Amino acid sequence: MKEYIAIAIVAGAVFGICALVDWAFKKIFRSQSQHRSGTAVRLSKRYGSVGLILAVFGVSVVLVGIPDNWLFLAAGVLFVLIGIGLVAYYLSFGVFYDDDGFVLTTIGKKSKTYGYGDIQGQQLYVTTGGGVIVEIYLCDGRTFQIQSAMDGGFAFMDHAFQKWLEQTGKQQDQCDFYDPQQCCWFPKAGV
Repeated sequence: MKEYIAIAIVAGAVFGICALVDWAFKKIFRSQSQHRSGTAVRLSKRYGSVGLILAVFGVSVVLVGIPDNWLFLAAGVLFVLIGIGLVAYYLSFGVFYDDDGFVLTTIGKKSKTYGYGDIQGQQLYVTTGGGVIVEIYLCDGRTFQIQSAMDGGFAFMDHAFQKWLEQTGKQQDQCDFYDPQQCCWFPKAGV
């Protein structure tokens, strides 16, 4: 019985720390109007949760392996690094949008604000598991991907298409490529 209580306490602490870090990250680094709009495309919270669990597990494996087992030590460090990588990826990626434009935030690149008219095209990929990835091409050559498993991904695509029509002066009946049932919102990239 004590083991179950300990597991529940550790699990609660892990999820609580993940929520606290996410909240602090939003308050410190996300200050533009699109960040405050409440509409965003985010990675599934599983990325952050699994990353935090792996990091905590890795630390415990390191502590077990410190006395004399280098294999435990190496495995623990690997788990910690993978966990930190997943948490960093979860915290750093986001597309925050409102009616004027969107802010693209990715790991390793500075956040940048775009208008919907800056969208040049899209490329569609289907994964082996049946998921869909829509790669969006922007006017400055930058690309980003919206995965079907992301929170708010397709709602963003619908909104972006409507605002893209407004900002480019096109009419929906001129867009023969538009078919949201087939995950096509923008012209094929390179066409």
